[in-house]
Amino acid sequence: MVFSSVIFIFYFLPVFLLGYYVSGWRAGALLVGSAAFYVWGEGGYVFLLLGLIGLNYAGSLWLDATAARRRRLTILAALIVADFAVLGFFKYSAFLAQNLNHILPGSPLPEVHQRLPLGISFFTFQLVSYVVDVHRGSVKVERDPMRFAAYILMFPHLIAGPIVRYADIRDEMHADRRKTGHIGLGVQYFIVGLCQKALIANAVAPLADHAFSADLLGLNATTAWLGVWAYTLQIYFDFCGYSNMAIGLAFLLGFTFPKNFDYPYIAQSVTDFWRRWHMSLSSWFRDYVYIPLGGNRNGLGQTVRNLLIVFFLTGLWHGAAWRFIVWGLYHGGFLMLERFGLGRLLDRAPRVLRHLYALLVVMVGWVFFRADDLPRALAYLAQMAQPARFFPPDAALSVILDAQTLTALVAGTLFAAPLLPALMQRLRAPRAEPPRPDLPGRLETRSVHALPIPLLAAGFVLSVALLVGSTLNPFLYFRF
Repeated sequence: MVFSSVIFIFYFLPVFLLGYYVSGWRAGALLVGSAAFYVWGEGGYVFLLLGLIGLNYAGSLWLDATAARRRRLTILAALIVADFAVLGFFKYSAFLAQNLNHILPGSPLPEVHQRLPLGISFFTFQLVSYVVDVHRGSVKVERDPMRFAAYILMFPHLIAGPIVRYADIRDEMHADRRKTGHIGLGVQYFIVGLCQKALIANAVAPLADHAFSADLLGLNATTAWLGVWAYTLQIYFDFCGYSNMAIGLAFLLGFTFPKNFDYPYIAQSVTDFWRRWHMSLSSWFRDYVYIPLGGNRNGLGQTVRNLLIVFFLTGLWHGAAWRFIVWGLYHGGFLMLERFGLGRLLDRAPRVLRHLYALLVVMVGWVFFRADDLPRALAYLAQMAQPARFFPPDAALSVILDAQTLTALVAGTLFAAPLLPALMQRLRAPRAEPPRPDLPGRLETRSVHALPIPLLAAGFVLSVALLVGSTLNPFLYFRF
């Protein structure tokens, strides 16, 4: 079950919200509803998730009750190893065996390919962040097993994030009653995310699929660049759309999730891009990997090492394939260049050149991310780099580039920039929330404009109409 489906929007969500608000058992209602949501898509894997929840719940209580530093570190290490061992088995064991078989003589290791549990990359990171924060003392240990299980299983963020730390929502988990002040804002966020997914991401997907699945020997540069453009928009509006829908659902339940995207395609550098793209993942690697490794405090050599480790892991987190690792190291390489000289040159360059540089680097990187394998990614880039082959255009483009796809390409390009907030500011639209003190890690709701109800209604109706007539198209990050 995905958020952008008729079953979820018109059946699961209304029934769940009714039970959630009528029931006086808040954590229990959230836990039961979230478990049902996960079982719908995963069945038996819910017992694996419940086992990890039980292990980390008991381990965190033991960790909190232990005073000896060495024993605390042992407990923490055991929990982290257990969490990552499960992730490693399901996500990386076949990849590891495959690569070891290439370099080690003798009998080949078995390559066991098992179906990846939905959301395992996300809930593993949330479990690890929780036990580390308990160890550090930055969050109080949760003694109520129902609340802890509801936090991990909470269906808005369970499958594809954002990565929500317990410190972000602990007070709301313990609130005596549900907050209803953000319901209107939640509906708005959900509809905006639905429109991003249904009207833009789904509409440009056929063009990206055509380009990246084409015979590379016959692929011309026009089709190749159009395919990258389409995928650049698809992955942003697909994942940002999911994140906005998750944030909206959280508001409906009385929770405030962290912001996950901040118009990354207007970035002026690759460093700036990573401050705006998948912000919950970037901050996770910063706080739990980069800073513990020493960050940039111990000289040039260790800074380079730490950046490479972080972006190697960032790429590997996205998938068990060399193309993801290359994609991560590719971005890490540009971050190092910007940190050690290129950034100063960019600061003196015109704004438009900085923007074009960042966008070109990101788009080239998406080729590694989208291609089926590393050799095909390199071959695709080679076709993009042949200006003499821009024409004649691919004959199939006349079929794929219909009015809906062209409209989505143009709309996606425009709305990848903060065009709508600027327009609402110019029209002096009211803010969705009155000013209030900023809360660390929280979405700043006071900066959100209330969109016109007719606009939201039209977007919702059009999105649903397209979903009814389309086949199942799950969110891209479900695969990672």
